Amino acid sequence: MNNAALKQALHKHYARNQRWGFMWALWTAILWGAWYVPGTALWSEHPYVDISANQQSLRLAATAVMTWIHAITVFFFLLVWNMVLGKVKDYGRTMVRFSKISKWYALASLCGGPLAIFGSYMAMGFVGPVFAAISSLFYPVIGAIIARLWYKEKISKRAAIGMCIIIFGGIVIYGPSLFGEMDASNPNAWLGYVGGIMSAIGWGTEGAVAGRAMDVSDPDVGIHCRFSFEILFWGLLILPFLAIFTDLPIKALIVDTFTHSKAMLWIVLAAACHAYCYTAFYKSFSLIGVGRGEAIGNLYAVFALIFIAAFTLQLPQWYFIVGLFLTVLGSFVMFSESAESVAELRDNSDAKVYS
Repeated sequence: MNNAALKQALHKHYARNQRWGFMWALWTAILWGAWYVPGTALWSEHPYVDISANQQSLRLAATAVMTWIHAITVFFFLLVWNMVLGKVKDYGRTMVRFSKISKWYALASLCGGPLAIFGSYMAMGFVGPVFAAISSLFYPVIGAIIARLWYKEKISKRAAIGMCIIIFGGIVIYGPSLFGEMDASNPNAWLGYVGGIMSAIGWGTEGAVAGRAMDVSDPDVGIHCRFSFEILFWGLLILPFLAIFTDLPIKALIVDTFTHSKAMLWIVLAAACHAYCYTAFYKSFSLIGVGRGEAIGNLYAVFALIFIAAFTLQLPQWYFIVGLFLTVLGSFVMFSESAESVAELRDNSDAKVYS
């Protein structure tokens, strides 16, 4: 094969990887956006609807319980996925290799569960679905910067410009709310804003950690491990601690959720969206990198607004729309690189993946 033919074959290979990476990231956005509808509807069902926003501690405990049950339900959807793919044995082998592989998924679960998903449920419960959907738009910037500093994933000039646009869009989103438009009738709205920040930091950090884990494992197996660890963290550490050392009704909230069919229906629908959203999310990292995968996944806010508007018949305020436009524009700028540039993700491809 001559050089011209080899170059053309490589270009086709890189373009195919970029195309599939984009498709997986786009599915991430669609399913992630859909998740905000059942995730918000859950707050309208017993036992959560009975907890007022003024009951801060109880509402946060309820958020922890729903996040744990959500993770359990996601686990079973992923189990079905890996059974169909014939990867259940790979899942078991990956879980037990903690020091080499699954430690990354344990760290990713801490970032994505108690920080990101919990924070997003907080934002939904204390502020609302639109803010929750848009507030975590910072996460591609965080993920790309960590990936750059940690394992030298390249950030091109075009990608950097896209990140700057995303940051400016986030300022547009947060500014009016933080500096003069907080709802005076909701004194605990600040917890929702904190939740939005938590979700951005959590998902951005999780993306970087998961990108590291993709060096040594299969994404379908990896995401299953990630939710396994989240279940353990909530079920063996966080919730037992709250039940033992506080007077919060953790057990009652768990029982009420499992026995209330409407609440479980919304959790099942939310978990179905999140399970396969996360599967696509992790797959995109190995094809186009953390920064680019998260940037295209950032389009979830578009689909979230579409789904929320369709179900509530309400449009967000003007500054949300402006901020959304800027963040989506930044995502497209980040993606519009050549296939060859995307293919060369690392500056130090010979670096030790287990370090």
